[in-house]
Amino acid sequence: MRSMKAKLAHLLRGGDRRSIGRANEVAALIAKDSRLFPELVSSLWSDDHIVRMRAADVAEKVTRKQPQLLRPHKRELLGLLTETQQAELRWHLAAMIPRLELTLADCQKAANALRTFLEDRSSIVKTSALQGLADLALQDREMRAEVIENLREARRNGTPAMKARSRRLLARLERSLTKERP
Repeated sequence: MRSMKAKLAHLLRGGDRRSIGRANEVAALIAKDSRLFPELVSSLWSDDHIVRMRAADVAEKVTRKQPQLLRPHKRELLGLLTETQQAELRWHLAAMIPRLELTLADCQKAANALRTFLEDRSSIVKTSALQGLADLALQDREMRAEVIENLREARRNGTPAMKARSRRLLARLERSLTKERP
């Protein structure tokens, strides 16, 4: 197991931000052996920004199909969500956090962090924050009105990506509201 952890760290290194490097290879390794996931999560705090970026990419990809892997790391990830300034971490965390089983307090903490992401200079971070907020609003009814207003604002004034995503997310939230009404 130790040599696999060293291999994992090695596979995440090198290159620049424009490349995913060997992230897909690491995702395949973790999909086969989920015991490696804690090592991946610890890489989110690496001193190397490339390693952090790629670890976030891999964690987001793997947890699309295995969201339960995030459960033991909930506190750490919520903390990182509120602290990180790195764009790549922000957009991947915005996708992962709603996959967690969150208390109402956790949901509010995550939503507050994601609202600050709407002010980020990165369009990808902003668009990811909208997605994360909409996903959280499906879990917490109390947030829906404010999130719908955020989405409407982005649909009017956002980047082309934000406008397109907002249209889809508004339709999804409105469908969920229709299904809940008696």
